[in-house]
Amino acid sequence: MNDRLNAAYGFLARNHVVSLALCRDDTPSACSLMYAHRGFELFWVSDPSSTHSQIIDARAGRRAAATIAPDYDEFAQIQGLQLSGIASRVDGAAEMAGAMGLLARRYHFLSDLRDRPVALAAAMLKSRIYRFVPDRAVFIDNTLGFGNKTIFGPQELASDDLRKGGE
Repeated sequence: MNDRLNAAYGFLARNHVVSLALCRDDTPSACSLMYAHRGFELFWVSDPSSTHSQIIDARAGRRAAATIAPDYDEFAQIQGLQLSGIASRVDGAAEMAGAMGLLARRYHFLSDLRDRPVALAAAMLKSRIYRFVPDRAVFIDNTLGFGNKTIFGPQELASDDLRKGGE
């Protein structure tokens, strides 16, 4: 795996919140979600009645954009990922179990809901698992110079080396 792709993957692994942007009937919508990942494929749990879930569920293969960008106060430290791809609901018992395993390993509060507040357990029971599969990523890394960016396409993002990892 090349150094820049490895750096982008490390950035993805160190962060936890993605901003997902979708559009329905010319009305944009954005939300922040805690994610787990396998390679550059992102997974999250959401209430199917939320706006972003309804937009995704309304049409298979919904195009979406996402960003992962921590808050910085110094431009020379800025790093971030800009992603475009497909958002969809995870279906099938094996896929759901695999995605939930990734989420539970990354967020321990999901691993055993019996020890959690009843409200959290109830919310999880009605939630669904969603995924975002990018076909393009731009890694911004101002630590290498102002405006430094590396663009990755579908083949690089779907690398078998990356898909074996994840949290």
